[in-house]
Amino acid sequence: MSNGDKLQRGIAQLGLALGAEEQKKLLAYLVLLDKWNKVYNLTAIRDPHQMVSNHLLDSLAVLPHLWPGRWLDVGCGAGLPGVVLAVARPDWQFIMLDSNSKKTSFVQQAIIELDLKNASVHCARVEEWQPQERFDGIISRAFTELGDFLRVTRHLMVEGGRWAAMKGAPERELAGVADGCRVERVIQLQVPGLQAARSLVIASCSMTERDEKGSKAI
Repeated sequence: MSNGDKLQRGIAQLGLALGAEEQKKLLAYLVLLDKWNKVYNLTAIRDPHQMVSNHLLDSLAVLPHLWPGRWLDVGCGAGLPGVVLAVARPDWQFIMLDSNSKKTSFVQQAIIELDLKNASVHCARVEEWQPQERFDGIISRAFTELGDFLRVTRHLMVEGGRWAAMKGAPERELAGVADGCRVERVIQLQVPGLQAARSLVIASCSMTERDEKGSKAI
């Protein structure tokens, strides 16, 4: 089965509707990732066919549970899930953040080559980053434990915004959520072609106790 066929079948199994142009861009991203990975070690997965499930479909699996708006992908690495989501939802905005300049350079190149008008990338530490606008949603994929994820990004969230943490089996991390924050849902995901456990944790926090740094950014 070709990468294109595997992607198309996986999209159908996820119940998503992605047009031919979006699928073409996702496959182009895969080719670019494979090319850069030979030099920059962006991902431990070397087989592009395996990348379809482990990267593309894994990122797309969260899509039905997200909401429209301005999104931040923290610790985006090679652009996962941010680049994939930006391709799938061109009417949403995706900003990607990572402190590794090699990875953000790759993401910038991917944004240019895929002509993603709704995406941008920044190289910075999340604790120190102060954008002019906050976010409706903040997502991460293997960035850090849930409690730390909420804590270091809390100053970046709008009032009423929510977090989406992509996890394997998250039960051990749920107890680490700080006071003022709560886990709204833990959604079990089935990623086509992937046998490992996958879940999405949706969380929210009270914005009445922003840290001093976050308050100054208002």
